[in-house]
Amino acid sequence: MMSRSAAVTFICCYLFACVRAQEGADLDSLIDQVFTRPNQGQPSTSAPVTSAPSINLDPTIVSNNGEVGGQGGDDCACVAYYLCNNGTINKNGEGVIDIRINEGPCGNQYIEVCCKKGDTLEEPVTPPPPTVPTGCGYRNTKGTGFRITGANDGEAQFGEFPWMVAILKEEEIEGNPVKLNVYQCGGALINPQAVVTAAHCVAGKGKTFKVRAGEWDTQHEKEIYPYQDRELQSIEIHPNYYAGALFNDIAVLILRTPLDAAPHIANICLPPQGDVIETGRGYATGWGKDQFGKKGKYQVILKKIDLPVVSRAACQEKLRTTRLGRFFELHDSFICAGGEPGKDTCKGDGGSPLVVPVSPNGERYIQAGIVAWGIGCGENGTPGVYVNVAKFRNWIDEKMRGHGLDTSTYRY
Repeated sequence: MMSRSAAVTFICCYLFACVRAQEGADLDSLIDQVFTRPNQGQPSTSAPVTSAPSINLDPTIVSNNGEVGGQGGDDCACVAYYLCNNGTINKNGEGVIDIRINEGPCGNQYIEVCCKKGDTLEEPVTPPPPTVPTGCGYRNTKGTGFRITGANDGEAQFGEFPWMVAILKEEEIEGNPVKLNVYQCGGALINPQAVVTAAHCVAGKGKTFKVRAGEWDTQHEKEIYPYQDRELQSIEIHPNYYAGALFNDIAVLILRTPLDAAPHIANICLPPQGDVIETGRGYATGWGKDQFGKKGKYQVILKKIDLPVVSRAACQEKLRTTRLGRFFELHDSFICAGGEPGKDTCKGDGGSPLVVPVSPNGERYIQAGIVAWGIGCGENGTPGVYVNVAKFRNWIDEKMRGHGLDTSTYRY
């Protein structure tokens, strides 16, 4: 996706969305070593964070009145919906897209519409920016720039979770001068120049990472607002990170240059130091696998899953019924969420945020956790294990100030 040529774009998108991420492979090995996983390779019987997708990537746009746009023929051309101004498909750059529709002449791109040639535009018609209160943690529940329907597999709206970022690792292929972007992990934006993620995503793996903000569909670049890539200036890993059992599994990534302000890119809020979050429901997001084992596939469109936060006592009790054994003790650097049938994060979701609402209307959120590890994905009602972000707020503040960055960007 870093090149506009079709061949390189295909390769990059394939690597981003389909190839087993290094994070997943490394975490598999780690859990095997620490916890001795039996029956390896057996897929989960339930659908985790992004239930098994039946999404078809060939739908077309629907207009605001629900009619499929365009009938094909020589009098129209397939363009992104915000480049068509024929009075029925697009009036202000805002569209309604059914990602399940598989009809119409515009084949491979559901963001495209068949537009009369005389109505195509060189410059996009953009909708007015959404009215968002000042501050961190505001979720765009209806999306940004367009709204999707037909999202039956947990697909997030475009820009719904504006703090969600992808962490990519640049890799070279012999004989190819273009570096490829391989998906590594998820992360959360806390400042235009800083991201929090899991330490296991970046520790000991070099510094050839970049952060991509504003991503949604990893196979296309035709969303109304583009993603933004930034190289890293520094990787700050918690000094007490223990890779052997993933204790204190947190890192702060400092970007070389700040991200530009955009409607679909914004910061998440962080909880105060020592805040105890053991009740309520939240959302985890990511592009991770749809099920455990070799049959699981990485997701193309960003997915979301609502999960209950689980108390430490209840989580530890449940984990002791797994291969961890009856003497397992949950480290205080972790919290838990999940345990409902068919709902969990999975491989490739490492480093991604778990957020919980802090406003009665569910519009504003704080980051309670970071995806760390689990026993399978959505199996036997076992909760997933997340980094307890509130335990590390002071450390995050310290690292931010050390780089001259404003800590008020994630204060609510």
